[in-house]
Amino acid sequence: MKPFRIEIPQADLDDLNRRIAGARWPEHLPDTGWDRGVPTAYLKELAEYWRTSYDWRAAEAELNRYPQFTTELDGANVHFLHVRSPEPTAKALLITHGWPGSVAEFTKVIGPLTDPRAHGADPADAFHLVIPSIPGYGFSGPTPQTGWDLMRVAQAWAELMSRLGYEHYITQGGDFGAPISILTGLVDPGHVAGVHLNMLATTPSEDPADLENLTEVEQARLAHAERFNTELSGTMKLHSTRPHTVSYALTDSPVGQLAYIVEKFKDWTDSDRVPEDAVDRDQLLTIVTIYWLTATAGSSNQTYYESAAQLPINLPVGRYPAIEPPMGVAVFPHAAFVAIRRYAERDFPTIVHWSEYDRGGHYAAMEEPDLFVEDVRAFGRLVKND
Repeated sequence: MKPFRIEIPQADLDDLNRRIAGARWPEHLPDTGWDRGVPTAYLKELAEYWRTSYDWRAAEAELNRYPQFTTELDGANVHFLHVRSPEPTAKALLITHGWPGSVAEFTKVIGPLTDPRAHGADPADAFHLVIPSIPGYGFSGPTPQTGWDLMRVAQAWAELMSRLGYEHYITQGGDFGAPISILTGLVDPGHVAGVHLNMLATTPSEDPADLENLTEVEQARLAHAERFNTELSGTMKLHSTRPHTVSYALTDSPVGQLAYIVEKFKDWTDSDRVPEDAVDRDQLLTIVTIYWLTATAGSSNQTYYESAAQLPINLPVGRYPAIEPPMGVAVFPHAAFVAIRRYAERDFPTIVHWSEYDRGGHYAAMEEPDLFVEDVRAFGRLVKND
């Protein structure tokens, strides 16, 4: 394992700004709000802010506050944050991002999770944090290998935690981080003490009884999932069938990369007019900038292709198997998928913790860091550390 520090050459930042300034824009698109994708006026303003006001060096310094490392796992380079708690009784927590996510999603929760005493909370709730970049994402860098499906990532995570010396650990994730966390519990049940999710895709079975006596809330969640499948899953379908083709445009055009990611933060968050209703603008731009600077648009897209049978649009064919470790689920109402408890407990009988919130979406650690932290703490209290 090698210590790692983010040090982007100024020439790369200058090139980014030059490309934004020279962007070629579509003309005369109808003004239809977000119904047909990202509005031109909004994107032009955001791109100009990115070029003239956003401070990558500040974001770089923020990330470099935390100890970072790289190592090779199953032939792939893996970058990760490893933030030890000052509390000797802290539990180990492995947090996995998704797409289009990054380790930068979690900067608001690192302090409260590792050092609750310093944040006015019980030191017994402390965690040692391991936050890796999935192979092919961010500072793990592009991987030329095929075969990096979710199971392979889970196996790599088990090896990572073993190398770090953690005898027992909790996994946590949303988006792709959710199935990766589940599968890590499947492949390493002797060491995974618990699995906490802030997103879980649930579906009815073919049994008609599964659709009987649904509450209004449950019916709304089924409709929410159907809207994702019919309207909001275009990127998922594209990546799971032709991930290469869109990669060229995203890797060549920062404005294209910006639009591609910003759309997800509008569709999958608790936002009203613009994504910044739900997430901090600069934190969002940090995630976009990481994808751009590391040229990982193409390699991150491959996750969908490799794991196509396990994607939510293909459930129940790809439903994940039940696991041995206890599970906790935090339900945020504006995530891409909002779990229905009766289906979740049917599929995962080891669920011991269930929370439902009235606000928040897909990027819980960014949108509602206080709720995210408290839910992880509450689950951690239920899980044995030995």
